[in-house]
Amino acid sequence: MYRAVALWAQELDIPLEDHYRLEQLARQAHIGLDGETVVLNNRDVTQAIRQPQVSEAASKAAACPGVRTAMREEQRRIAEGQSCVMEGRDIGTVVFPDARVKIFLDADPQERARRRAVDLGGSVSVEAVAQDIAQRDHRDRTRAEAPLTQAPDAEYVDSSLLSPEEVEEAILRIV
Repeated sequence: MYRAVALWAQELDIPLEDHYRLEQLARQAHIGLDGETVVLNNRDVTQAIRQPQVSEAASKAAACPGVRTAMREEQRRIAEGQSCVMEGRDIGTVVFPDARVKIFLDADPQERARRRAVDLGGSVSVEAVAQDIAQRDHRDRTRAEAPLTQAPDAEYVDSSLLSPEEVEEAILRIV
């Protein structure tokens, strides 16, 4: 969701430092999630939001308190009255602090960089991705509102040495 807002801001040439305009975009955005597909204002943006420049912008947009408030309200609306699985850097601490099951999924930074470089088709070096991830993590851990942190009651899962199937198995055991 944050990536979609950041993408839209980039498309409209809105500076990421303009918190007022970013909040307005976040409140006007029609973001739909359907399995693996992300739709922004009736347009499939699934691939566009995965680009490195959008990842960088998403972290900056997420530091805007108004954007966080708008996204939190939308996430709570989506989950209202139903069971759901959500992921995000503040889902268990801020968005749903009373969730029955919370999992803090983590991996070694170098392994995260390797995986992301593979996702990008090898178009970016693992080293460059590692630098981007380190900057994003630092920005997210030190932001004033809803910093990235593990909820005290979340189960920690280190996926560094696990296959996707093993991660799924570990999570299902917790659930």
